[in-house]
Amino acid sequence: MSPTKETDRHTAEPTPKTRRRELLAALGITLGSGCIEEARSLVSRDSPSQISFSIKTLPADANPRAIRIAQFLARQLRTVGIAAEVVPMGRVELWRDVLLNQSFDCYVGQHPGIDDPDELRTLLHSRFDAETGWQNPFGYANLRVDDLLTAQRKQSGKKRTKTLRKLQRAIARDQPFSVVAFPDEIRATRTDSFGGWAGYETVHSLFGYLSVRAKADGEPLRMTIQDSAPTVNLNPLAVEFRSDETVLDLLYDSLGRRIDGEVRPWLARSWEWLSATDTPTVTVHLRDELWWHDGKPLTAEDVAFTYKFLGDTSLGSLESPVPAPRFRDSVSVVKSARAIDDRTVRIEFERANRDVATKAFSTPVLPKHIWKSKHGQAEIAGFGGDSTTTEALVWSNMEAVGSGPLQFSDAKSKTWLTFKRFDHHFLRHLDTGTGKLDANADSTPEPEYLQQYAGGPAFEELQFHVVPSGGAAAKLVLSDEADGTATGVTASQVRNIGRSENVQLHVDTSPAMYHVGFNVRKAPFSNVRFRRAVARLLDKSYIVDDVFSQYAEPAASPLAQHDSCASELRWNGTDPELPFPGEGGTLDVEKAKQAFRDAGYRYTNGGDLLQR
Repeated sequence: MSPTKETDRHTAEPTPKTRRRELLAALGITLGSGCIEEARSLVSRDSPSQISFSIKTLPADANPRAIRIAQFLARQLRTVGIAAEVVPMGRVELWRDVLLNQSFDCYVGQHPGIDDPDELRTLLHSRFDAETGWQNPFGYANLRVDDLLTAQRKQSGKKRTKTLRKLQRAIARDQPFSVVAFPDEIRATRTDSFGGWAGYETVHSLFGYLSVRAKADGEPLRMTIQDSAPTVNLNPLAVEFRSDETVLDLLYDSLGRRIDGEVRPWLARSWEWLSATDTPTVTVHLRDELWWHDGKPLTAEDVAFTYKFLGDTSLGSLESPVPAPRFRDSVSVVKSARAIDDRTVRIEFERANRDVATKAFSTPVLPKHIWKSKHGQAEIAGFGGDSTTTEALVWSNMEAVGSGPLQFSDAKSKTWLTFKRFDHHFLRHLDTGTGKLDANADSTPEPEYLQQYAGGPAFEELQFHVVPSGGAAAKLVLSDEADGTATGVTASQVRNIGRSENVQLHVDTSPAMYHVGFNVRKAPFSNVRFRRAVARLLDKSYIVDDVFSQYAEPAASPLAQHDSCASELRWNGTDPELPFPGEGGTLDVEKAKQAFRDAGYRYTNGGDLLQR
């Protein structure tokens, strides 16, 4: 007997048309009853349909790498029968959907980077599911992982390393997000107007700018930047506007700065630990003569206020606390902070090892006289969640008042941003010869890590000019219309830059990992086996070659650049957890489809993957 249009003899499964008739009969509805449209509507709700979802990411002009990764994944998904659509979005809109509203199926983007493994706690612990920012935007929940995340912050040495290894293996198994690669940032600088570019490993960083030396007095330092967000928002708490930490690092100082992998005193002259228990306490001694950009003194009251405010930006005025999402990880370990006198702060921590506790010193100190009034409830356009927000989290803060080595001067929306040197910064008072404060013979020389930055910025003004692309940025540098590129350029610009006189290349490994994030709250990504099957479609070696022109390192762990990376998850030429079913970007389709079948999904005769 030949197969009919209504039955496939090889599978003995009823076709969609047969299933519809059987369902109609069971409901007592006939095709001639006059209720055809009602029946179709009823059936469509119950009949399985093809799996479809969107992949949100930045457009090509904002991040050509991210959209190409998304397009590669979408092609592979369509090959295995999934209707995947790439949806390019503006930077603010994308991160508002992902980090504030959790309104996405999956996305491709960059995480800012992980300095300490404890940052995985707020990224993945189930208690942060309802919060905004990089607090578990995936909606991931695993009690075993929660236990590991809690345990590691109280441990040290080999015991912590062992726990972190288990944690990474669990993350690799569950795939709440899939790490793709850690990129190299390629930048160009001119050497005829400014020198010292190689004084720090990253050009576009606080210490990179402090290392630059001017060859002529009074010349502004001109940098190109592709992210226009800092020209319209300088609020250090606004997560959707923050893809570049450096701009704010120049404006806002912190008690300590991470230098050579360790948090060292900065606004603090020193700190001393008062307890060796699981709940450490520290006394922080501030430097003398610290000032805000508006001329008011910076005191211990500002420091104590900062930790209270970041923990609850409503200052207790609302029913529930509203923590600052961007610093949730650092501040969550602080139990209390109080000023002992104008120059001394006592900070008590929750149970944590000292390395984890010290991270809190790297949060920006905020002026109490500016931010205290921003505690009221506020509305944010495009914020669709049930969570309450405060004015502090939505304020643009364009005339920012900080205590950093540079201060805000002026800006034009989406065009340029100008900072000027803050001459009352403590670095300006360090003698370049003796390393002592104001060359006081009786004072103690500052630590060597500070002496190299004595005198502060060597330029009076720093200008950021917004450009549409890396190509445009390179063109301005090559034509001597800019001194350097703050945002990295693409590999296609390397040859032109390398051949140009008075222009040098800088290639730095970025901590900001490219990844694919999944919304685990809803199907199909609520199914771990489905997530694993999708993650297998990412040929990371091919992506690094094709998208990054080899200027990146493929990875399988978010701690791939950290000493605590699990040995079994280190890259060895292929993904150690989820190897790509194919070669050179070409998929072995049947092998890839089998992974979805093994996950409990089935295909139509036409090759569409059906919802469960």
